Amino acid sequence: MQGWKAQETLRLITGLLIMSTTKANREKKQHENDGKLAKASASLQQIADSNITPRNIRKIVKDSIIALQDPKVSLAVRAANAISMLDEVAQDPNMSSFARVILWSAVSDLESIRE
Repeated sequence: MQGWKAQETLRLITGLLIMSTTKANREKKQHENDGKLAKASASLQQIADSNITPRNIRKIVKDSIIALQDPKVSLAVRAANAISMLDEVAQDPNMSSFARVILWSAVSDLESIRE
């Protein structure tokens, strides 16, 4: 009977350790994702604030920044929606090369966001 109780206690402790480790991993991943989102948003804001960037591109970039800040949608969905908006803009021949490089960098950061 003693062996059974010891095994049950060990299983319970192991389960609690796994749950706390999983929670810590989730919090770490959330922190990393928040950093990537902030970096991508700052890059996109740089494009949106540039007077060299054509107006139609600035509007789409600003719309993607707003989409990234929508709290009603999960972080991964917000990133995917922004990538979708920015993908068509990246092909625009009117975009300057510096803005295109910054845009690709922001899209790369958004693509690395996972939940």
